[in-house]
Amino acid sequence: MKHFYLLITFLCISFSYGQETQSNGDIKGFKLYPNPATNGKVYISTSENSPKQISIYDVLGTQVLETKITGNELNLYDLDAGVYVLRVYQNNKVATRKLIVK
Repeated sequence: MKHFYLLITFLCISFSYGQETQSNGDIKGFKLYPNPATNGKVYISTSENSPKQISIYDVLGTQVLETKITGNELNLYDLDAGVYVLRVYQNNKVATRKLIVK
């Protein structure tokens, strides 16, 4: 039952975020594409092209990937198909999005 509540909470939070940057302190110009990811990689672009710290969590809140990228390409080959939460840290700002891997 606890997993059900976590899933409902995750879905409510993820629907409140869009794929484009919002004006609530997100990273300026943040874009995540393609989403859903079908070829094992996604691209993360921002207005500033500085290094990004990436954390990915499954629907139960377990961190499944943590990495740092200097470009805009993120490999997802190690992730199973499913729904994840992607969190990007760049220059003391953070952006959180729902990520779907097919």
